[in-house]
Amino acid sequence: MNVLPRVLCSIGIVTLAGSASALAEDPGTKQPLAVGAKAIDFELPMIGEDRYVDLEAEYKAGPVVVIVLRGYPGYQCPLCSQQVGALINRAKKLAENCQRVILVYPGEADMLQQHAEQFMGSRRIPDPMVMVRDDGMEMVTQWGLRWDAPRETAYPATYVINQNGRIHWAKISDSHAGRTTVDEILKELRKL
Repeated sequence: MNVLPRVLCSIGIVTLAGSASALAEDPGTKQPLAVGAKAIDFELPMIGEDRYVDLEAEYKAGPVVVIVLRGYPGYQCPLCSQQVGALINRAKKLAENCQRVILVYPGEADMLQQHAEQFMGSRRIPDPMVMVRDDGMEMVTQWGLRWDAPRETAYPATYVINQNGRIHWAKISDSHAGRTTVDEILKELRKL
């Protein structure tokens, strides 16, 4: 079972900045990627398109924000909808500060495309944002974000990645709440 370190459980949210990790090592538990670590590359399919997003290609062109949603844990998460709505509303400001904002929608591979399209509804994702599927939750598992509990998929998380592919800042929640705000993301992007 993948459980976030005790430090996360005791405070509910962890914000990592600088070059040191605030996460304790717990043998047998895959830890979330920490600040200063190299982001693990992924190539994930874009929702509603016949294209893939390659993380390495994106960050080489400029800073990237990776936001892991809860995806489809058996229902559409209302907090994910609110977070995506806030990001869409400030897309122009995000575009001024980063190359790409990648929204990761994880879940079991069976019917994930259909669930992702339902989540999107009539919303259009403006540049610099893209939404991708994490079929079978491979990416969230590799990044140490798999929430291995009934009716769960991934811990909500945000990573700001610099042009060298290093994690500059991260915020990971061990609950459904504690989501990153656009202002927090912009503040960290401006530090790059």
